[in-house]
Formats: sequence, structure tokens, C-alpha cells
Amino acid sequence: MEILGATLRVYVDDLDRAIPFYEGLAGGPALRFGRGGVQVAAVGCFLLMSGPESELELLRKVTATVAVSDVEEAHRTLSALGADIIAGPVPTPAGRNLIARHPDGTVYEYVDRRTG
Repeated sequence: MEILGATLRVYVDDLDRAIPFYEGLAGGPALRFGRGGVQVAAVGCFLLMSGPESELELLRKVTATVAVSDVEEAHRTLSALGADIIAGPVPTPAGRNLIARHPDGTVYEYVDRRTG
């Protein structure tokens, strides 16, 4: 399984106020999108999220997002190493993802950019 990088999850009260700081820090523009009732901005290695606490509660359980070359391969590797696959792999607008709980209890999202 090839790990390509990680995205840090940042929960903010006011996405519009937070974006300029992270754009300056990351040196590039934010890519904004919604996910359910949560507003999201991807800025460099940061994933800013804002929305109702009822929807953020579940998202807060995921420590980070890990980009991989192939989610199916990640699924096999994680399972073989004793991780609990909580959800997925499933297609998303940007590729595929899965959620896994590592043996130490930490929960991560794994994503790739493949479709289908």
C-alpha cells in the first residue's frame, strides 16, 4: 500500500473567517464544497470543516485522512494487519474511500482518486 500523504482535519466555527489564514499558510486557494450539512474547504494539507455539531460529531471521530494510491489495496493491507474496516470502500465524487479503526483504536479515512 502506497501512502501519498495525509490531510489534517480542522474544525472551525466560521469557515469564511478561517479560510484566509489557511490560504496564507498553505500558499494556495481553498477548494470549497459541502458534505451533507457540513461546509468544507480543502487548503493544502488542511481540511477545514464547519457545520452543525450533530453532523460534526461523527466526523470528529476520524483523526486524519490518508491519501493512498489504491483504496482496495489499502483495504487488504489494513485487514491483514488487524484493522477494523468500519465503512467502505465506497465511491465518492473525488474517488473512493474507506474508514478504518486501527488496532490502537485510532480511526482514519483512506482515500484514492480512482473512480469506479
